[in-house]
Amino acid sequence: MNRMIGLYRFGGPEVLELMEGPEVPPARGELRIVHTAIGVNFTDVHGRRGEHKDLLDLPKPLVLGMEAVGIVERSEDPRFVPGDRVAYASRPLGAYADTRNFAAERCVKLPAGLADEAVAACFLKGLTVQILTRRVFDVKEGMWAVFHSAAGGVGSVAGQWLRARGVRAIGIVGSEEKAPIAKESGYEAVFVRGRDDWPARVRELTGGGASVVYDPVGQATWDGSIACLARRGHLVCFGNSSGLVPPFSVNMLRDRGSLSVTWARFGDYVGTRAELEASARELFDALQQGAVRPKLQRTLPLEQAADAHRLLESGQTTGSLVLTPRAKPH
Repeated sequence: MNRMIGLYRFGGPEVLELMEGPEVPPARGELRIVHTAIGVNFTDVHGRRGEHKDLLDLPKPLVLGMEAVGIVERSEDPRFVPGDRVAYASRPLGAYADTRNFAAERCVKLPAGLADEAVAACFLKGLTVQILTRRVFDVKEGMWAVFHSAAGGVGSVAGQWLRARGVRAIGIVGSEEKAPIAKESGYEAVFVRGRDDWPARVRELTGGGASVVYDPVGQATWDGSIACLARRGHLVCFGNSSGLVPPFSVNMLRDRGSLSVTWARFGDYVGTRAELEASARELFDALQQGAVRPKLQRTLPLEQAADAHRLLESGQTTGSLVLTPRAKPH
């Protein structure tokens, strides 16, 4: 039997249950993957709460998780063979399990020398950063960029990677305790919401505003993020942890200096295998070169998934959380 963490109803961490299900042979085009490390992300929390509308009517029990690393036990795709180490960060959900069948098309092989838990700690986050900073807005060496939630999982990867690329990155954090953590991640300057007048500080430091602002917070930071931008600046929204941004008139973008705004949804940028492989290749290169060093805050057994969610919701995490299955394959 295969152990899984599933839910029969949406709600708090307590709805997550350890359960068992049958092991089903992989279908054509699928891989049977024995997980070695499972990434925990805030999108999992949104899913558990019932905040993803497309999950509401899915059959129960619903198994969460969209990121994992593992070893191919059985392959029904000629591109993979048993023993290959693979990673994925994609729907459908179901990564919170010891093993699972998954579409080979959405998996990539891991290069030698990268530890499973290190990749699980940053694969989705690193792909997100690559997409945001290369493809949504390709921020160049010497440009000023602002990144919100700079001490979090995505923000920490962004700080390291942007610094290695010569980008002048400014981090925004939600508490004073997180400021030194963001600074250690490579941000040239770090400002604290609620303490600093961060839009004014950004404009002062940059001499008129940043080329781009990356914002996963949403409602609480919308006005400030717009105020941070230079003429012809670009705001990239990729989350709404504080709520949806308010309605606005497109004329505001004209009046503020020909600004542009994009909402970037992860799945829209890795929709093809070529896109997925290109983004993963650049991330793996950055990991191998040391430009990105994942900060793994804690590993927990699979059965403690609810505790991992509580840690995420506490707002006190400063690194990645990874779930480990019962036993790793030899």
